[in-house]
Amino acid sequence: MEKLLNYLKDKKILILGFGLEGQSTYKFIRKYFKNKKICIADKESKFYEKYSFLKDDKNLEYIYGEDYLKNLEEYDIIMKSPGISFVGIDISKFKDKIKSQLELLLQFFNIQTIGITGTKGKSTTSSLIYEVLKAQNKKCMLLGNIGVPIFDYIDKIEKDMTLVLEMSSHQLEYISVSPNISIVLNIYEEHLDHYESFEKYIEAKCNIFKNQSKENYFIYNANNDILKNYVNKCDIKSKIYKIDYNNTEKCMENTVYCKDDIVYLNNEKIYNCNDKRNLLGEHNLNNIMFVLAINDILKLNLTTTINTINNFKPLEHRLEKVGTFDGITYYNDSIATIPEATINSVNALKCVDSLIIGGMDRGINFDEFIKFLNESKVNNIICLPSTGHKIAERLNKNNIYIVNDLKEAVSVAKKVTQKGKICLLSPAASSYGFFKNFEERGNQFKKLVSK
Repeated sequence: MEKLLNYLKDKKILILGFGLEGQSTYKFIRKYFKNKKICIADKESKFYEKYSFLKDDKNLEYIYGEDYLKNLEEYDIIMKSPGISFVGIDISKFKDKIKSQLELLLQFFNIQTIGITGTKGKSTTSSLIYEVLKAQNKKCMLLGNIGVPIFDYIDKIEKDMTLVLEMSSHQLEYISVSPNISIVLNIYEEHLDHYESFEKYIEAKCNIFKNQSKENYFIYNANNDILKNYVNKCDIKSKIYKIDYNNTEKCMENTVYCKDDIVYLNNEKIYNCNDKRNLLGEHNLNNIMFVLAINDILKLNLTTTINTINNFKPLEHRLEKVGTFDGITYYNDSIATIPEATINSVNALKCVDSLIIGGMDRGINFDEFIKFLNESKVNNIICLPSTGHKIAERLNKNNIYIVNDLKEAVSVAKKVTQKGKICLLSPAASSYGFFKNFEERGNQFKKLVSK
């Protein structure tokens, strides 16, 4: 903490973006530097009027509106909020000044860190690792993209703690340090509106392991071709563990693989896939295999880890069972913002009769998804704007329903879903443009269903 504060004290600081993390950064700086001059920049016009805690602060400057990204090179440190994109902007004059809470933590705190990223499964895997560590009586915290800004808890970190850090591509985009243990669960097409290209998105994700040393560990999904191809081009210094659900690597050293419903590590049986557990589907079993690799690296008690895994309940909006109403069971999978996630969820539940899809169009390719839907046993496909309407034009099933909003979608689902079967909200698209985020979409679905 002392090193971090010394680093910040004489710097001219700009807080770029005043969302959850921007507010956290402001409060942290004010806690330790009450009279330091700082600047806050946000695209929203006169955003500062919304926050009463800013009213009496005389040491603040504000930049707002369309010009909020101008003259960034004037500052020593730009504390960038993850959601701000620099697509189409020349950042050469200030790229080295871009910092984040995550980078400053990794730079100044000599503590065990486990970083988890991936297009899908981050929150579930991070939360599961955290619960496993807690069950083994380890001092630990769960921070980062999970919705808990690092600076909110940074002064509570102790030397013998393990920090479990969920990391988004946005947090990793400009980072120059890596955690002790880095995990990449998968990479699919996502966030194409935030990056200049899909390749830039892949690079951002993979920053998580690029600055590791030979004392560190890197765990990755050997069945994800996009990730595997990128990793094969990298000069990786850390010790590698591979997760190989499909057993394509044929039992190589430090490989967690699955064969005949048994998970193995270095040819030793470590987990029975037929154990009763709350995390359904192959995609969740894949997440579990990463946790089993962590168990081996940290030399934890395997029996305790397995018990924690099997008792772990799905997080909200992730294949979340809403309830059974009039004989129909409803599931909320609003987190499914890409086709691969929806495919995994349909396969996991097995008896989906009605599927609600659609959301913001970000240019993602839906060819394989449309093929999956046409070949699936899902009887009713309820299509929301705007991607759902486009997908509907290419479906060759009889029961395709075009709706304008989620209320209409739930109303249709109630009428057409067969009793004893499932209605699943799994949009395969982002919520933006229609909802604030996937949480708001999922909460509205649950409210409509319950009514």
